[in-house]
Amino acid sequence: MAPTEDPHALAHIQSLPSWLLGRVAARGRSLVAEAIAGEGLKLPQHAVLAAVAAYGPVAQADLVRRLGFDAKDVVLLLNHLEEAGLARRQPDPRDRRKNAVTVTPEGVRTLERCAELAERANSTLLAPLSAAEARQLMELLTRVHEA
Repeated sequence: MAPTEDPHALAHIQSLPSWLLGRVAARGRSLVAEAIAGEGLKLPQHAVLAAVAAYGPVAQADLVRRLGFDAKDVVLLLNHLEEAGLARRQPDPRDRRKNAVTVTPEGVRTLERCAELAERANSTLLAPLSAAEARQLMELLTRVHEA
């Protein structure tokens, strides 16, 4: 065995909570992405639409701040949502130099369907756990997240 080889290095990395959380998160994102693809949305588009529904009417700059997305990306994501009839940009009545983004009725219906699809995807993710274990995992993840 060469002096630089360490057969335990990879096993150690893969046993770290950060590694495991990352792998589980990637699987969860993949499951949700597959689920909402039928609605014509990708995960970032879904996030922007959900933020518009939660905060709208909202300025594009506020979406950028709230989501932590790049401003150019938000413009492209909003372009898609607007073209799909899910969101609408109009001059902000408080400041006509800005656009205010709102969700359309079709956008609301799409979000409702996506919520159901995401719930099913997350049920698939947590299927190896009992209901009590799933609740406990959510409680523990919430504590770690809020720390």
